[in-house]
Amino acid sequence: MIISPEIAFLVGSLLVYVSILAGRTGYKIGVPVLLFFLLVGMLFGQDGIGLQFDSAEHAQSLGMVAMSIILFAGGMDTQFKDIRTVLKPGIVLSTVGVLLTALFTGLFIWGLSGFSWSGIHFSFLGALLLAATMSSTDAASVFAILSSQRLHLKQNLRPMLELESGSNDPVAYMLTILLIQILQSGDLSVWDIAFTFVVQFLVGGLAGYFFGWLAVKKINKLNIDNQALYPILLLSMVGLTFSITTVLKGNGYLAVYIAGMMVGNNKIAYRKETYTFIDGISWLFQIIMFLVLGLLVNPHELTNVALVSVLIGIFMIVVARPATVFLCLLPFRNYTFKAKSFISWVGLRGAAPIVFATYPVVAKIEGAHVLFNIVFFITLLSLLIQGTTVALAANKMELSLPAPKEGNEFGVEIPEEIGSDLHDLTITAEMLATGDTLKDMNIPKGTLVIMIKRDEDILIPNGTLRLQEGDKLLVITERDAEEAPLLSQQQE
Repeated sequence: MIISPEIAFLVGSLLVYVSILAGRTGYKIGVPVLLFFLLVGMLFGQDGIGLQFDSAEHAQSLGMVAMSIILFAGGMDTQFKDIRTVLKPGIVLSTVGVLLTALFTGLFIWGLSGFSWSGIHFSFLGALLLAATMSSTDAASVFAILSSQRLHLKQNLRPMLELESGSNDPVAYMLTILLIQILQSGDLSVWDIAFTFVVQFLVGGLAGYFFGWLAVKKINKLNIDNQALYPILLLSMVGLTFSITTVLKGNGYLAVYIAGMMVGNNKIAYRKETYTFIDGISWLFQIIMFLVLGLLVNPHELTNVALVSVLIGIFMIVVARPATVFLCLLPFRNYTFKAKSFISWVGLRGAAPIVFATYPVVAKIEGAHVLFNIVFFITLLSLLIQGTTVALAANKMELSLPAPKEGNEFGVEIPEEIGSDLHDLTITAEMLATGDTLKDMNIPKGTLVIMIKRDEDILIPNGTLRLQEGDKLLVITERDAEEAPLLSQQQE
């Protein structure tokens, strides 16, 4: 049956609309919105309403584009000043941690393959391949859950979790591709494997740095009349970075993540508008990717692998991930037992493992469809068990911090590049002790009251306006200026 473009557009829009509504409901009850996107895709798929989609190749291509944008957006949100102290443990977790997770899980899967009741029959390399597709924490899931639940954590844990999840997908991808090559060719020397890893990391890292630097330079140098084109230009740089890096045999996922970090840690023109655009595009592709992956699976086939998937999933959650985290963080003694336990719990699986699981299907590896179904089931399990309890785990382990106040009550924002900050404060009786006008108050140089809110009225400040207790002031300060006494009083 040929579907007209209008019907396809209608169905696609309806899928996104329903997903967002379902995700909003999920957010209220503490369920990850990404899980709802997967479930909506399954609901509309072959075993549900009946939409036909069975192209692993198309899903893989879409996943590649979506992951590139998601990793780039994650890189933009990763600040050097935040990750400086967690760089070493984060890199160890994203490299050695992936290899250990794949090894521990692969051995467990291989052991299960020896039992007739398991219903799976993987060789040792096949078991390692299945484990490799699930060996990284999913960047989309971690970024989305930490942001949506507004989690702020002690011991600088949030930057490390974001760094790990953003930088370990490339390692899992390389491991997956290498194991597929070995299974197809039957042989690959240790030197070939080592050389491939070095080239992938080296070319990916250098390309990411170069294209990130180039993006910053071009955006700041170009003078385009329409400012809406700046974020589109940046989006095109994401495609160029991934594609050229891949052609040069480097790791495109690593490259786009590093390029995003370069852009996010430098001043660029129309920064706020660009961030808003990239964040929106990132969410759009997350929704589309999870929907398509949900459409790709046949839910009735998941029942055949349910038992073994639960066993593997539970093993990864309670054995493989904790063992990996505690071993990798042995040299870093500043992390408490609770901190390591929490890092272990945030080993979320998401879209990345499912996308990686399409590679064996496309390569026609024996048992690939069973592998894909197991990965999909474990992803659902991880999002349901771990994704819904991240905030609860942080509170139980006494690692959560109060969320800092964002924005101001006036709803006013200023461009970041002007080098000033906005604050709002409420006038108290103590502040009025020396006088009730702005000219009577000790406001230092570099600080200016630009607006006053009294009940629902907005007042323009001047030297004679008499302030009242409960008035809210919008104050602009230079970043290098000393903190105003008024702000100090408010914070106390």
